[in-house]
Amino acid sequence: MSDPMEQFKVIFFEECSDLLISLEEGLMQLQAGDCDEEVVHSVFRAVHSIKGGAGAFGFDRLVSFAHIQETLLDDIRSGALEVEQAYMTVLLQAFDILSELVGAAQRDEEVADDFGGDVAKAMKAILDQTGVPLAEKNATKKPDIETDTAEKNARLFRILFKPYAELFQRANEPILLIRELGTLGDLTVALDVSDVPDIEEMEAEHAYFSWDFSLITEYDEAAIREVFEFVEDDCDLQITDHGVYLSPEAFVEDAQAGLFEDIEDEPDASPDVLKPRKAVKPAKSGEAVVSQSIRVELDKVDTLVNMVGELVITQAMLREQGGELLVEQYPNLVQGIEDLSRHIRDLQDCVMAIRAQPVKSVFSRMPRLVRELTASLGKKARLVMSGEDTEVDKTVTERIGDPLMHMIRNSVDHGLEMPDVRAKAGKSEEGVINLSAFHRGGRIFIEIADDGAGINKKIVLEKAIANGLVSPDANLSDEEINNLIFMPGFSTAESVTNVSGRGVGMDVVRKNIQSLGGRISIRSEEGKGSKFTMSLPLTLAVMDGMVVDIGPEKYILPLVNIIQTLRPGKEDVNSLPDGRNVMMFRGEYILLVPLYDLYHIDNAIENPCEGLVVVVEGDGGVLMGFIVDDLVNQQQVVIKSLEANYALVEGVSGATILGNGRVSLIVDISTIQDMSANQLRKFQSASPETNKISPQAQISSEIH
Repeated sequence: MSDPMEQFKVIFFEECSDLLISLEEGLMQLQAGDCDEEVVHSVFRAVHSIKGGAGAFGFDRLVSFAHIQETLLDDIRSGALEVEQAYMTVLLQAFDILSELVGAAQRDEEVADDFGGDVAKAMKAILDQTGVPLAEKNATKKPDIETDTAEKNARLFRILFKPYAELFQRANEPILLIRELGTLGDLTVALDVSDVPDIEEMEAEHAYFSWDFSLITEYDEAAIREVFEFVEDDCDLQITDHGVYLSPEAFVEDAQAGLFEDIEDEPDASPDVLKPRKAVKPAKSGEAVVSQSIRVELDKVDTLVNMVGELVITQAMLREQGGELLVEQYPNLVQGIEDLSRHIRDLQDCVMAIRAQPVKSVFSRMPRLVRELTASLGKKARLVMSGEDTEVDKTVTERIGDPLMHMIRNSVDHGLEMPDVRAKAGKSEEGVINLSAFHRGGRIFIEIADDGAGINKKIVLEKAIANGLVSPDANLSDEEINNLIFMPGFSTAESVTNVSGRGVGMDVVRKNIQSLGGRISIRSEEGKGSKFTMSLPLTLAVMDGMVVDIGPEKYILPLVNIIQTLRPGKEDVNSLPDGRNVMMFRGEYILLVPLYDLYHIDNAIENPCEGLVVVVEGDGGVLMGFIVDDLVNQQQVVIKSLEANYALVEGVSGATILGNGRVSLIVDISTIQDMSANQLRKFQSASPETNKISPQAQISSEIH
């Protein structure tokens, strides 16, 4: 049987992930000058919650570091310290250390003894500026009270604390609250177990205990409420001030004299145990604040997605079989199949939405990146984000972080000019980078636009020629020159730095986006800036595809890549010296790709004028024409990994099951493009005079 504590740890670390995102966002707001009181409170609460949960699991290193950070934030919150940029640098460094400590605790790894020590010393140095050493803060950690409070007689408070069932799921621990409450004075604790259900009905993650405290203290009610500050929304809390309490010895006499007249006596209870007051009614099921979300393991969601996928395949089979039925003979059955199709499509959309997450979790890392890059490069830049709540599949959000960071780094380093250069060009010294996300056409688009110098096409072309990536006599379009930055080994940096210059980055960006079934395009205008646009699928589990016939086989073409389908005339098709065919399309020649040849399919139509040509867009906006026999239909297909279930097949990105139960392969557009390029390079190596030029330029030269 698994350890229940391990389940709580999983919940704690999931909470930490959300809290760290909130913490970084808040720190970046403070760094930008937004010192709103709620922002400061949210930052403090994040660290406090991580510290509290870590203490419950015995992560001492994490607790001790978070305590120093929490104390510093508490002084900022109380006004003892003003928010200064120097402090923000230390707090951001502390965030990095805190994130690493959380990660180490999650991986059950030990960290070096001096890890984070320099940052901890820096925070302590800031705290010492307040005039109260950290050791004294640690000794009490009590809320501030009026100076004359200590001269007053102690007061007696009755505190009824009834947590909601979801308290533990928010990484809160009552024992820590009780300990902190005990630092305020003489505390008597009574545990109420009346709400504990039978063991068969008990939920491991729910809180069932409640407490009745009597506290003799010189502090006021506000100080007591501050102890419960982070759980007030997760509990029923009642604090009653019973007035001046003269001496501890009189406690029992005062109680017997009627101080607790509203307490119901219980013969078997010990004298110092206080039962909940009659006035406090147990919460009814309909009155409790119920959590609006639940945590589910990702494996369970993936299993549900796979089951719905199988259901979609079965529904497609039924629909295909039902298409052969006569509506007049079986009207109800045909209508039922149509209704089933509609409901399953809705079910599929709902299940996919479960995996959807806002891209905010990825976007939130970028302000920090821009800040650090501008500081190291001596530039000024402002990041403007929009569409952070746009939702996309969890797998996609996990894998777009690195490509996005590469492109932001590219915009700051290569796109934005130095402040003096911008001023001479009539621009503001502070550059602007716009990062946005939005849905369109069943896909998610992420745009990174800057108002920098744009891509200097002359320099890019010179670098490409110098690196041997293109021929000196190459005749490239502006779009083709822009896409040279995605070639492996390409860089325009004059020297190697920590930011750029090694010739890696943008080619990795394109490969990572392609691996997600996405595309990236560039629009740039010299002197005005550049815009990079990523087009990504909303989910990696399903796709809209076009089913095509190639001989006796059926293949799936991704619908997002299809530009147009047509049957060319004889005058539109020409042959190259190497035997390949090209077709005139919208004023330029595009390569015709015989899929029947690449996939070794017999009995397929080879003449494009007798079959059909599906014009698709590949990487870098390159157009190709796929020769197919016929179009079957357009449908949404469930993607199955061919590599996981069989083996990797070149030119195929996956497979699906059609309505007739047969397996159909999904064409990998990018791989087909590379295969065609390899054929071109083989022809070039056999004909040295052609050298390295773009496919379009090569085709045009051979035609003319």
